[in-house]
Parts: sequence; structure tokens; C-alpha cells
Amino acid sequence: MTGRRRWAAALLAVASLVAVGPFVLMLLVALSPGSAPTLPNRLPDSLTGDNLAGVLSTESFLRWTATTVIYSVVSVVAVLLSASMAAYVFARKRFAGREVLLWSLLSTMMVPFHALLMPSVVVISRLGWSGTYAGLIVPTLANAQAVLLLRQFIAALPDEVFDAARVDGAGDWRVYLSIVLPLCRPVLATLAVFVFLWHWNDFLWPLVVAQSDEMRTLTVGLSTLEAGHLTAGQLMASATVTGVPCLLVFVLLQRHLVRTIGFTGSGR
Repeated sequence: MTGRRRWAAALLAVASLVAVGPFVLMLLVALSPGSAPTLPNRLPDSLTGDNLAGVLSTESFLRWTATTVIYSVVSVVAVLLSASMAAYVFARKRFAGREVLLWSLLSTMMVPFHALLMPSVVVISRLGWSGTYAGLIVPTLANAQAVLLLRQFIAALPDEVFDAARVDGAGDWRVYLSIVLPLCRPVLATLAVFVFLWHWNDFLWPLVVAQSDEMRTLTVGLSTLEAGHLTAGQLMASATVTGVPCLLVFVLLQRHLVRTIGFTGSGR
């Protein structure tokens, strides 16, 4: 190994420790016995799962988890379906005003979410969706980034595949279901990771829309617990349990990330 590679490996090792260190400390605090953690003064003498067991048995925490799961999973499915349909139209259909519509959609990426927060709240309130799953999920489904990524992927697919399907008499729905979706599995998996992490960790929108304790997500619920009389170990146990689904989703689907970057590097 050359000197340059040794320095690169050392820098990567340091960067890994910096990135993983806070999570290790969080887990140690969550597993520390007693009302106060021993970190950073010294490592705990023993580890216990009492804090984790207490969090998992809390009724509010389980209710917030269920709300967050519904919010995240439904949003992932809805975003992938709607974005893939729009991307197929923009990539493979020819119609008047296509470029104008595409650039109009992409221009929404330059508008900060905070600028749309109050108008969205007003619309949700007038529709009677405040404090409901519809109000929580529907406004987050328009995802221009997902449409752009899928559009680039579909545009890079060989024309011969679509021409053969047309020769066989396949309509748009058959092409979409039998060709587009199967071929887009890598990019769909990648988008599923991003959309899931975004909704699972979302704080501002659920905070504004949720009108009751039942509709709170984990991020909002944990912020209320932090204001209470919980120990640091219990707070870190809550954060640990909350982060496990994100880690599992990333580990299961991360192999698709590199494939997606390679396929979407060129488009038309």
C-alpha cells in the first residue's frame, strides 16, 4: 500500500469514527443503568435494557410509532407510483407543452418549503383535513426530485424495448406496468430509501398538521417527551428505537444506490 493510500485510509477511518461515534454514545447512554448516564466521564460499568423496555411499553410511543409507519409507508408507495407515472409521460410521450410542464414542475424545487407552509395549512384547514392522515400525507406527495430522477432513468432506456411493446399491441398501461416498473426497480428502491427517511424524520409538517396526541409522529412526540421529566437514558433509548427502522431500510436497499447513479448519469 502506497503512502497516499495509507493517508486516504487513515482519513476514511477518522471520518468513519466521527460519523459513527455519536450513535455509539447514544446507544451507550440508552443502555446505561440508573437515572443518569456515566458518559462522558467514564464508560458504564454494566449495560441494561430497562430504558429500551420502558420506551417500548409506553402507550404514547407505540401510538406515535404506528402513526409514523402509516405516514412513511403510504407516502413512499404514493410518491413512487405518482412520480413514476409522471416520469414515464415526460420521458416517452410527445405532446404540446411537454417541456413547459416539465420545467414548471422542476421550478418548484427552487421554492422553499417554509414559503408554502402557511398556504398549505390554510388549504388543509378549509378541506377539513386538519388532524387527519389525508392532511398529513397528501400535501407531501408532489415530489419534483423523484419525477426528475425517474424521468432521467426512463429516458435512458433503449427505444427498442418500447418499440417492441408497441408492435405487440401493448397500450400505455401495459407498457408502464410490464416494462417501466420492472426496469425501474433500482431507482425506485433508491427513491424509497430517500422518501422513507424524509417522512420518518419529518418534524415541521407533522407538528403543524397534528391536532391531537394520536396524530403525532415520533419526531413530534419525542420533542414533547424531552420537555418532560425523563432521564437522559430514556431519551436516548427513544432516539435509538426511532433510528432502527431508518438503518434497516438503508441496509436493505443501499445496494441499489450505486446502480441508480450509474444508470441516471445520462439522459435525453
